[in-house]
Amino acid sequence: MAGLDLDVEPGERVLLLGPSGAGKSTLLSALAGVLGGDEEGEETGELLVDGAHPASRRGLAGLVLQDPQANTIMSRVGDDVAFGCENLAVPRDEIWPRVLDALGAVGLDVDLDRSTAALSGGQRQRLALAGVIAMRPGLILLDEPTANLDPVGVAEVRDAVARVAADTGATLVVVEHRVDTWIPVVDRVVVLEPGAGVAVDGSPHAVLEVHAEPLAVGGVWVPGIPVEVDRARRAAGPALLVAETLRSGRAGEAVHEPVDVEVRAGEALVVTGPNGAGKSTLALTLAGLLPPVAGAVRATTALRGGAAAEAPIRWRPKQLATRIGTVFQQPEHQFVAARVRDEVAAGLRALGRSDAAVSERVDALLAALRLAHLADVNPFTLSGGEQRRLSVATVLAPAPRVMVLDEPTFGQDRRTWQELVRLIASLVDDDGCAVVAVTHDADVERVLGDRVLRLGAA
Repeated sequence: MAGLDLDVEPGERVLLLGPSGAGKSTLLSALAGVLGGDEEGEETGELLVDGAHPASRRGLAGLVLQDPQANTIMSRVGDDVAFGCENLAVPRDEIWPRVLDALGAVGLDVDLDRSTAALSGGQRQRLALAGVIAMRPGLILLDEPTANLDPVGVAEVRDAVARVAADTGATLVVVEHRVDTWIPVVDRVVVLEPGAGVAVDGSPHAVLEVHAEPLAVGGVWVPGIPVEVDRARRAAGPALLVAETLRSGRAGEAVHEPVDVEVRAGEALVVTGPNGAGKSTLALTLAGLLPPVAGAVRATTALRGGAAAEAPIRWRPKQLATRIGTVFQQPEHQFVAARVRDEVAAGLRALGRSDAAVSERVDALLAALRLAHLADVNPFTLSGGEQRRLSVATVLAPAPRVMVLDEPTFGQDRRTWQELVRLIASLVDDDGCAVVAVTHDADVERVLGDRVLRLGAA
């Protein structure tokens, strides 16, 4: 992020937009005073919050990070929400009423002693927002606060934020790709341009209607301009994975009702449902990374190359990598290298591919996913959208026949969304791969959903 000139007045509600990599998350971290010291980067110009450097105004701002797990500090839900209040020296008799009010505001209906590790990604997002609401900050900073939420959760979280801002007079700056969700509660839209500061700034109408077409071309999600990906749909091929009365979970406790489903070559299966329904856990079980709690998952002879059918959970890592690739909900959980290029190459090198073959494959994937200019960057310094594309690249590198993708479009701008979904669609339609995509993204369901499995549906 460079060349930024921006003033935000007290009490304003600002929606911050821009293509992936424009510096939106960096700006929020800077406003919160959590960017780190000189050893973590360079800072030029001047940034003031309430007349002082943000690092000296901590406690004034409440930040919800893009990665919901990065917001979690304590092992129990109640303690996690109370943590910020305790650090601000809120009187003891005020803390727990604030905790209960905040949890109710965001719709997180779980016991106070519930383990935070047992929460789904969407529940963690609600938890993080509850922690900020309980602090009652003067500046609320939200980075993709609804990305992992179901449609009901999206509306609940937005309305909770709007109520808190109205009741306290707090200033709100929110980064979100779901633009139409936030338009009713913001009064200003600021669009950032990578390396060039503010591209457009004004009222929602002035920005999103007057500048609609050029913004959409540049990668901004503009309400009313749909995304389209052409597909050459063909008849599905043989079943590669078969789940029979499958119940998945952790520590022997099932999180969803029995599922009977086939994952077929040349077909994309979309898994959707409310937060906490067990979608991610089911995906990990289908991918051979978690054992079933009940029922079975078996790989057919079509996936095993004529060998007898077998449960994927029994496979060795090298066997799994060439048959089933998995993109986790938190992309950083699968990073193992210090450079983007090495991250994509890691799986190929483990499989014994030649240097020439590795280089060719890595270059092609980095170019296809707009990561070539970041080849020598540390994966953990990428934006959330860039990390998601990198996690997809690492899974695609060994060319598995089945790909299990958990929220594959998280953090993507309009342009990278289309490129990523087009790539996934081509793997299904042209290469005959099978895809299982866990998502709350209605456009992913519409474009990729050859079949849809809804968990937790009433």
